[in-house]
Formats: sequence, C-alpha cells, structure tokens
Amino acid sequence: MAEKEVDEIKEPNLEDLDEDDLEDSETPTDEEEEKEEIETESLEARVENEKKTAEEPDDAEGSFMSVDAAEKRNVKKSSEEIVFGVHPVIEAIRAGRELNKIIIAKGIQKELFLELKEELKGKDYQLQFVPVEKLNALTEMNHQGVIAFVAPIDYYKIETIVDELIAADKKPYVLALDRITDVRNFGAIARTAECMGVDAILLPSKGSVQVTADAVKTSAGALNRIKVCKSESLKDSLFYIQQCGLRIVACTEKSSVPLHETNLRGAVCVVMGSEKDGITQDLINLADISCKIPMPGEISSLNVGVATGMILYEKIRQEIF
Repeated sequence: MAEKEVDEIKEPNLEDLDEDDLEDSETPTDEEEEKEEIETESLEARVENEKKTAEEPDDAEGSFMSVDAAEKRNVKKSSEEIVFGVHPVIEAIRAGRELNKIIIAKGIQKELFLELKEELKGKDYQLQFVPVEKLNALTEMNHQGVIAFVAPIDYYKIETIVDELIAADKKPYVLALDRITDVRNFGAIARTAECMGVDAILLPSKGSVQVTADAVKTSAGALNRIKVCKSESLKDSLFYIQQCGLRIVACTEKSSVPLHETNLRGAVCVVMGSEKDGITQDLINLADISCKIPMPGEISSLNVGVATGMILYEKIRQEIF
C-alpha cells in the first residue's frame, strides 16, 4: 500500500525553536509518572514482543511497529516501518537505525521535545512539524507527538564510496537524482541503474524521494544491492566527486548536444532532474557536459525513469562497442 503523505510544514531549527510549537505541561503526579514510563528494552526485544502480542491491546506510550503488526492491531497502515513515542525514537537514534524522517506534532509537550532535541544534536535527520492529526492518521497508539520512519536500507556517504572505488583502481560510476519525488519512478530507476552497473545513487537529503518499502519492491530488490547515498548539499557532493576526477554529465532538454554525441566513457556521474522541472540551473552550471535525448515526436517529453534508462544504456553501448 502506498505511503500516506505527510504535508511538510517547515524544516525546524533545533536551536531556534518557536515556543508556540511546544506546550508547557504541569508537574506530573506520581500516577502520571508511572503511566508515562516507557520500556527501555532493546529494539530487537520490542520486535519480538510485537510478534507475541500483536493481537493484544497495548497501553504503553510509544513502540516499534511493523506494517504487519499495525494491520493486526487495527492501526492505520503506512508502507514504512515506524517507531513512535519519544523514548523509542531516542532509542532508535542511539541504536544507529536509519531513519528517513522524524515528524513532530505541533503542541508537543516541551519537556518531551527537549529530551528528543538533546539526542538530535549534531545528527543529520530530516524533521517536520505537522498537525497532530497527521500523526493520529498513522497510528492510533499513544505516539506522544513523535513518529520516526525507519528506512529499509542503510545509507552511505558518496565521498567514502568514491574514495574507496578510486583506491581500488576502479572508475566510479554514479547516478545523481535531483529532487526526484515519485517512489515508483525511483524504484524503476534504481532497478535500471543496478542492471547497468552503476556503483551508487546520490540523493539530496531534503526535497527528494525516500527509500521506502514501496521503492524497494518496485526496484525488484535492486535497492538492497546498489549503494544509496544522501547529501545535505547535492551541489557540494557533486563538486567533491568532480574534484576526484569524475566528469559530471547533466541530461537536460536545455542542452544542444545530442546524447549519442556525448562521451560517457570512464568515470562519470550522470545527473537526472525532477519530474516537474528537470535539473536545477546551479547543477547544470557545475556540469562538465550537458546533453539531451533527441525526440522527433510532438510531445517531446519522456518519463524520467525512461530517460535515465536511455542515458545509462548509452554509456554501456559506448564502452562495449
């Protein structure tokens, strides 16, 4: 089932948090403190507990839940595994789990948020403040105003991948996706990239598709084989690998050079743009080469997954023949 959409409100700054986003709470009574205690068992133990008690009611504040467990417990489904509750989310962060994003309810109790904020210091996670109704739509359990979406894969750093490939005397082959947002397009692109021998896929941390269970399924498992990297600044990452000797190739209709006349041999990073408006101008300006796919038809517009397949195949064709 497709992931429920969560409307992005803003990217919060943890250091300059608006007090209106938090809610002061009175000093809890002993009874309330006892009620708010959250189990501190490991994530692995939580998963096992979910399997054993999937059909039993759960009054604990916060938990780790798979999609199957959510179905059994009459929880509104998400296509991703979720962790909800302040302490379970903190535990997931400490355990080094890959989290696609953390959504925080407006009006969350200040004490709860400050505890989470302390754990998030110095860590790179995508945060969103949303109305509490958005969290309620994802789970009927007591989420305490915090839900984290667990990534089904591990993410890598593109700098590390490129350095390792060069050290192994290989020619890195990278595919950068600028603001691709459709999960199925992304899954199909990943499948093609793996087939065509791409070493790594580079994504921006924000404003881009996330690797979800739907994406993995659409990729026919390719996302479990190809390395996926996230970058806070796609431009900076491209500049780094450019300095490492990779040529940056931007596929854009703004180019006057046809694809078949473009040299794609050797170490390259192919850049593909968003479904809506293509590659941003900053990245086009950074590119060593830009090219376009000739289209004699009247529509003159290709699906980004199809276009990516064509340019990746062209590189293979040039190197084989």
